[in-house]
Amino acid sequence: MFVSIVRVALGVPLRRLFDYRAPLDETLTPEDIGRRVRVGFGTRSLIGVIVALADASEIPDEQLKPVETVLRDLPPLPADWFRLTEFCASYYQTPLGEVMLSTLPAAMRRVDPPKARAARRAPGQPAAQDAPALTGEQRQVLERVAADTADKPGFHAYLLHGVTGSGKTEIYLRLVEQTLTAGKSALLLVPEINLTPQLEARVTARFPDTGLVSLHSDLTDATRTRNWKAALEGRARIVLGTRLAVFTPMPELGLIVVDEEHDASFKQQDGMRYSARDVAVFRARQRDIPIVLGSATPSLESWANATDPDTPARYALLELRARAVTGARLPAVRRIDIRTEKLRDGFSGVLLQAIAQCLERGEQSLIFLNRRGYAPVLACAQCGWVSRCHRCAANLVLHLADGRLRCHHCGFECRVPRACPTCGNQDIQPFGRGTQRLEAVLTERFPQARILRVDRDSAKSRKQWESLLERIHSGDADILVGTQMLAKGHDFPRLTLVGALGADAALFAADWRAPERLFSQLMQVAGRAGRADLPGEVLIQTQFPEHPLYAALVRHDYPAFAAAQLAERRHAGFPPYAYQAMLRAEAPQMADAIAFLATARAWPPAVEHASVTLYDPVPMRLARRANLERAQLLVESPSRRALQAFLSAWNGRLASIKAPSRLRWHLEVDPLEF
Repeated sequence: MFVSIVRVALGVPLRRLFDYRAPLDETLTPEDIGRRVRVGFGTRSLIGVIVALADASEIPDEQLKPVETVLRDLPPLPADWFRLTEFCASYYQTPLGEVMLSTLPAAMRRVDPPKARAARRAPGQPAAQDAPALTGEQRQVLERVAADTADKPGFHAYLLHGVTGSGKTEIYLRLVEQTLTAGKSALLLVPEINLTPQLEARVTARFPDTGLVSLHSDLTDATRTRNWKAALEGRARIVLGTRLAVFTPMPELGLIVVDEEHDASFKQQDGMRYSARDVAVFRARQRDIPIVLGSATPSLESWANATDPDTPARYALLELRARAVTGARLPAVRRIDIRTEKLRDGFSGVLLQAIAQCLERGEQSLIFLNRRGYAPVLACAQCGWVSRCHRCAANLVLHLADGRLRCHHCGFECRVPRACPTCGNQDIQPFGRGTQRLEAVLTERFPQARILRVDRDSAKSRKQWESLLERIHSGDADILVGTQMLAKGHDFPRLTLVGALGADAALFAADWRAPERLFSQLMQVAGRAGRADLPGEVLIQTQFPEHPLYAALVRHDYPAFAAAQLAERRHAGFPPYAYQAMLRAEAPQMADAIAFLATARAWPPAVEHASVTLYDPVPMRLARRANLERAQLLVESPSRRALQAFLSAWNGRLASIKAPSRLRWHLEVDPLEF
């Protein structure tokens, strides 16, 4: 078939495809749909994807630019990948071209990609490790899945709720094994790069002769492209990756696993603001295959999908209530009332004594504070000066180790002043505590102990992170001081004590999701203690020991906590009992951002969208970041269908609003941050 018109998706913020003339020296057929092409766009060349072929265009052929090159280095992108990206473009209100191109490795979007290199292969593969014996609960879970898929093959969504250390990963590996035996491939998603080395090692040890590739942002462009290509061509039987890996084309995909499904890192915060967990569920349904979402503290949305008595269960609930290691028990959780317990440099006497006893027994302890740096702010008591960021509505955090003040929002940094910049007072002091300050206090109090700080300042690269993990596992650290990087997915057999500091701030935060995040963090970090045959203990310093959240934590009772939170959300009309979108705008002047949002709010015809509520535009909680003032407008509806219908009509209207040239806006569906 002779084709003269090529319709191409480009990674530009325009909701349309672009027509080009087919190359004169090539014959294109429908089999070429899904190939990448290089085309001229304005004064530059771009890489696009062929979406359709046609015999005619609205523009005369002679006015169309020709396709510069048809790239045939890879098989065409498959039809199911097209359907997945089309769904995301529609649901997340993002131009199709931007969605398609953003899911490809960076090197594949470049006009002049780097030359591919042969794969850095290890000589000889180790023998496969035997699978450990299953616990009774693990066996029941696998039998349930086997019975479901035997009775009705195809799509099944499972929520695997297992306490920390209960052996969820072994469930994943057994399901992967069954998938491989059936001649299919498996996709395993984790929320953060830091969790990939541990899971990658376990998968490789179990399946050493199977093509396993990783996909995450810490890989070089060449490696990421090579791994992605192996998945596209079917040579990679197991793909292990972070958020973006959910879009990896896999011709024989038979299973998707989402580990730590509750983690907010699965939500993209720029560009197309998608949830990789939700996209994974759609992809599993689209491919008619099973998906397993696993967590010790599931998101309340997933928990409601599995347990809400008023709606048909969308997910089947699988539970592991006990730890998998023989003799391992969940740690005892104690609340330390710091209203009556005097603190010494942020530590209660009870916690300090527990650390000392842990050292005497030769065991490891973990002090958890989800705030890096030395102190949240540097201040002058004489004149009231504080170390504020001049670009953001936030303070500069003191990083004493390298003598810098840093903004954790925009990245601005400067030297620590020797005296107050306002009055010259040389006695400026840090206020509050971060992980660096805790490290210094513990070093002074326990000089014989080997103290290891683990946060994003000490583990900036995967190599640094793996070095820290090696020190922990080898016993070359007695006291760990860490942020949420250490809160989930890690198994340290000698770690028996966890102390949690500074947790109360989230109890009464303005963000209604804060209690859910706090409970998840504390339960996850508590789960690091006592995972082997040594008993574990968790000490939580709090001014509110009677708070229901802490009471549920003491009992390790996630279901009770979730039920209470869902009841509150149902009463308030919050997700998952409502559906939301957020329109955000940023500009040099707050008045311009608010004016844009007010104009956007005024457009919707009330009769056509009666079930959709638009709230007033308000400044964001962090009202200024990187010299831009930020505001937002919340849109809400009890019906997902009604909200999507409204957004589809509204989104096209937003682009026609006249606004200052430096104003930027974006629309986010299912926002997590408020």
